Amino acid sequence: MKFCLIVISYGENLLLLLHGDIMTDSKQERLLSLDVFRGITIAGMILVNNPGSWGNIYPPLAHAKWHGCTPTDLIFPFFLFIVGVAITLSMTKRKERGDDQKKLLLQIFRRSLTLFLLGMILAGFPYFNMETIRIPGVLQRIAVVYLISSIIFLKTSVKTQAIIGISLLIIYWILMTLIPVPGVGYANLEPATNLGAYFDNLLLGGHLWKATKVWDPEGILSTMPAISSAISGIMLGHWLGTKKDHATKAVWIFVAGNFSLLIGIIWDIWFPLNKSLWTSSYVVYTSGLALIFFAMCYWLVDVQGWKWWTKPFIVYGLNAITVFFLSGIFARTLTLIKWTDELGKEITLRGYLYDSFFVPYFSPINASLAWAVSFILLWLGLMWILYAKKIFIKV
Repeated sequence: MKFCLIVISYGENLLLLLHGDIMTDSKQERLLSLDVFRGITIAGMILVNNPGSWGNIYPPLAHAKWHGCTPTDLIFPFFLFIVGVAITLSMTKRKERGDDQKKLLLQIFRRSLTLFLLGMILAGFPYFNMETIRIPGVLQRIAVVYLISSIIFLKTSVKTQAIIGISLLIIYWILMTLIPVPGVGYANLEPATNLGAYFDNLLLGGHLWKATKVWDPEGILSTMPAISSAISGIMLGHWLGTKKDHATKAVWIFVAGNFSLLIGIIWDIWFPLNKSLWTSSYVVYTSGLALIFFAMCYWLVDVQGWKWWTKPFIVYGLNAITVFFLSGIFARTLTLIKWTDELGKEITLRGYLYDSFFVPYFSPINASLAWAVSFILLWLGLMWILYAKKIFIKV
């Protein structure tokens, strides 16, 4: 059945149809390593988005303050990379067969619109103040990147796709480092005065991230290099579709990942790694790490067949957008349920649970981590119920 363009599938046959994005072309077998990679990434998103206390976080679980890259800064580009891989694996056959592209483009537009609207719901919940609602966001960026990257894939050759991906990175580098910012007078990479912040404030003023108000980490101009993050995944998808044996594929994915990592580190000298700006060096660096991480999953799961450890991540990976969206709504809801104690102090359900069941039993930083881990386990259990019933929600 369909509801708001979200498809719920029951049974193995329909599951294979809906998840064609994770099937290899040659044997029509599920590419489990991509499910595992996606599941690990989503679990990481939930972990870093839900600490018990934002004032008590282990450094690797926090974003870099500005320039630099922590493990947390890898999560979003990894997901866009996965989006790119899925585009190639899901659309290659249809493109080669000459399927009706108008119908395919309509499906792409519908999926992108659904993702964007889900992002807006997440941003506005529960009050939906349209005067200040944040327009950019994680799901909104995924929607735009998926839309543009899919069109690029459908309408261009492999060579042209690579050229577009590289060109976007070079153009963005030039724009951010050479073009004077109106009202500032010179090019710069500072938080509120760079060219990306100028366009964010000019076009989306009043609808930006509440922590900054004048710029957004998922802003307009930085979506350009984010498309290149997805295109790097598209390139991997092409490689996975070749007739090479699995071992050869894995080796060259490792090689490409390390080469990309090296280029990103060198480029950092002139255009620093920065997630909030989504700098070109950051794209190349994180794409290199994504290639290396995927190669590890691919080698262990699809080449060596070591699958005993993968089930929790597959459970997460098969309902990735669902668990990201619902966990965000749930976290917000916990802060909305409030009451006043006998001393007149306002207490939220989230605060009550955290203070009662975590703070007394751990150090402050470990209590914060334990709360985040409990979130992962809670949603793993809920998604496992859906998995057991063969219910897979796909936007």
